[in-house]
Amino acid sequence: MSRIGKKPVELPSGVTATISGQTVEVKGPKGTHSFTATDDVTIVQEDNAITVTPRGKSKRARQQWGMSRTMVANMVKGSTDGFKRELEINGVGYRAAVQGNVLKLNLGYSHDVDFPIPEGVTITTPKQTEIVVEGSDAQLVGQVAANIREWRAPEPYKGKGIKYKDEYIFRKEGKKK
Repeated sequence: MSRIGKKPVELPSGVTATISGQTVEVKGPKGTHSFTATDDVTIVQEDNAITVTPRGKSKRARQQWGMSRTMVANMVKGSTDGFKRELEINGVGYRAAVQGNVLKLNLGYSHDVDFPIPEGVTITTPKQTEIVVEGSDAQLVGQVAANIREWRAPEPYKGKGIKYKDEYIFRKEGKKK
């Protein structure tokens, strides 16, 4: 039994959901999202909640059960609150700034890195060493944050690079003389 799949997804006020076949469409103040589930699960809307149940006892049906429920829950959360990923820049001379629709990164390369901000995501830099990625699509926010981090992943000796704010960098001891 899926512990995640058993829980119904509550729809807060201001959010509407329409189910047509295996497609769920959620509309809220921050946008509209849709998800098409596989034929292994049944999606039903009762009162102010959406429930997902498996159509069989196969392993695939049970896998799709929890995943489909999580996808619906992420759509509901994204259309009400949105998602946020915070990045931190460590290193001498490393900095970030938003100029128009481009994130400019100085990361110790011989050139500045220009990262175009994709549609559906907003990027802000409260400080020169902080980047905040926000949006209503969980997958897109996470992917954009991962793409920014990829330009200079943190190294284990001094911790220089771009890391998630809640990430712990395992530090190594340097060479001994």
